[in-house]
Amino acid sequence: MRFEWDPKKDRANWEKHGLSFHEVKELFANGSDFLEIYDEEHSDEEDRFIAIGLIRVGVVAVVYTEPQDDVVRIVSARNATKREVVLFRRFYGGIHE
Repeated sequence: MRFEWDPKKDRANWEKHGLSFHEVKELFANGSDFLEIYDEEHSDEEDRFIAIGLIRVGVVAVVYTEPQDDVVRIVSARNATKREVVLFRRFYGGIHE
């Protein structure tokens, strides 16, 4: 799987949330556990999903597009909200505490 993103959005995301897209792509590597939620509200022009999972810096939420030709486009990334962390831990039995 390959990843792509807009470099300007990556910089803006880093400034706003302290996470780079390069850093959060590890969520999709090595069969990591993550929740995948269809983002119906933002899927008018393309199918978007929210992945909630654990990377080195903690539990994050990553918005990305449905893979096309094995390429995932990362749209945004941030630290997960408390609600998202609880949801993630509920599904994965607290194994990531």
